[in-house]
Amino acid sequence: MKNRTLQLLIGSVFCSLALGTQAAPPPIPDIRNVIILIPDGMSVGGTTLARWVQGGKPLALDEMAAGLVRTYNADTPIGDSAPAGSAFATGFKSQTGNVAVLPAKVGMPGVPATPKNEVHRPVATILEAARLAGKSTGLVATSEIMHATPADFSAHDPSRKAYDNLSEQQVYNRIDVVFGGGYRYLLAENRKDREDMIGSLKEQGYAIVNTPAEMASLKRDKVWGLFAAKDMKYELDRDPAKEPSLAEMTRKAIELLSKNPNGFFLMVEGSKIDWAAHANDPAGIVSDVLAFDRAVAEALAFARKDGHTAVFALSDHGNSGITMGNQTTSKSYDKEPLFVFVEPLRRARLTGEGIGLKLNKDRSNVREVIAEEWGIDDLSDEEVASVVKAKAADINYATGPILARRAKIGFTTNGHTGEDVVWYAWTPKRTHPTGVIENTDVAKTMARHLGLDLEKATSTLYVEAESAFAKAGAQTSVDHSDANNPVLVVRKNGQEWRFPQNKNHALSNGMKIDLPGVMVMSGKRWYLSKAAVELVE
Repeated sequence: MKNRTLQLLIGSVFCSLALGTQAAPPPIPDIRNVIILIPDGMSVGGTTLARWVQGGKPLALDEMAAGLVRTYNADTPIGDSAPAGSAFATGFKSQTGNVAVLPAKVGMPGVPATPKNEVHRPVATILEAARLAGKSTGLVATSEIMHATPADFSAHDPSRKAYDNLSEQQVYNRIDVVFGGGYRYLLAENRKDREDMIGSLKEQGYAIVNTPAEMASLKRDKVWGLFAAKDMKYELDRDPAKEPSLAEMTRKAIELLSKNPNGFFLMVEGSKIDWAAHANDPAGIVSDVLAFDRAVAEALAFARKDGHTAVFALSDHGNSGITMGNQTTSKSYDKEPLFVFVEPLRRARLTGEGIGLKLNKDRSNVREVIAEEWGIDDLSDEEVASVVKAKAADINYATGPILARRAKIGFTTNGHTGEDVVWYAWTPKRTHPTGVIENTDVAKTMARHLGLDLEKATSTLYVEAESAFAKAGAQTSVDHSDANNPVLVVRKNGQEWRFPQNKNHALSNGMKIDLPGVMVMSGKRWYLSKAAVELVE
């Protein structure tokens, strides 16, 4: 027993050194719930413009402004949504494309290199740690739910493009409430693994809802609300009978999650602010910044009434370099009246994406649609040609700049930008950090407020399988008979255990054994829970 205890102690110390972690700070008393809201790709220029479009009235966010957040990746100064969200969720910097795993590539000052045997190791998220602590958990997004940011809190893979892996882990990670888009990625016919994820959710007791009316009438607290085949519509383009707003999804998620007396963790993303910024579409940016702000107002209203809830909001990175003022205002910037910048946006009844959906097949009605929906009747031949020639998926990259030019809105890029973003925080006793913080501090702040230990959660959920089973005297192999559904096979003393990738159970002697976490194959290594290893020991 003494030798076994010593082995465990040495292993724990090694894990702490390899991950570069320290002892968890003392928890904040009296906080049971954390809500984090992420306006993906939102820059200060976007919030400024949105505030003026609504007449200069304060945003719900405004009173929460508490500092700035540095947004760089482990390997580059300009962030990607996957590692940026991973930093919020896990407390670790990562590299472009990584979803809640440690990076292989490190190049930024002050970011420690990952030990070779820890590269792409899954690290527990704040959502997973909250679930282990008996709290309810939820995800809300306007993108497909397996997109980078929601995946960062609920799944693990070196690639954000691995939708089959990410979505299957989400399905089996026991998240209580999920609202967003992405229905098509859960259907067997659209997946390489040919697994029916909707059927798997129903088998686990989840309600599946697809309309705002169905969501509003929900009483059950285990639900996936899937309101679009892929991403949901921008707020300006949304049909309220077909898709709920971000504020409505946030309010309902809080209602369901707050039934748990142990508390809850909720992540809310305004996903398509980023997409509009990529397209330089000011209508899309303003539309969804204001929609996001209404979701923030819902979270704040609950937090104030509840008294035991912390609310945090921040963007994962900047995008587009949006400014009020462009090259045409270089000499007239201090003479331009407010209406020059905001009236074109107030007249817009659709986003650039929405304009694209109203064009006919040969796009011969470009002038008519833009005149009707944006009030612009002076399109140049070059502008019309740019819309006609645009790829269907990139229509807003042609239409957005047309509106931006009329509103004298400037952009520097169609990509992400490397500036700090605003740190918004509301806590009952002002226990949140202020000043300039790292994006990794966000995870640590949330963990401290909920009394969670992320390092302990990682050691509970993600043990490297081959070495752990070897120490237990077992042999491992991988069954690749179904190439898209590999299974880790473990044998010891004539008994066999099978651990299917991305699922939360083992199979042995015809029995299904529930486990506290999902099996992750990251690179060539398998990771599973300490409880899975103890089955074999």
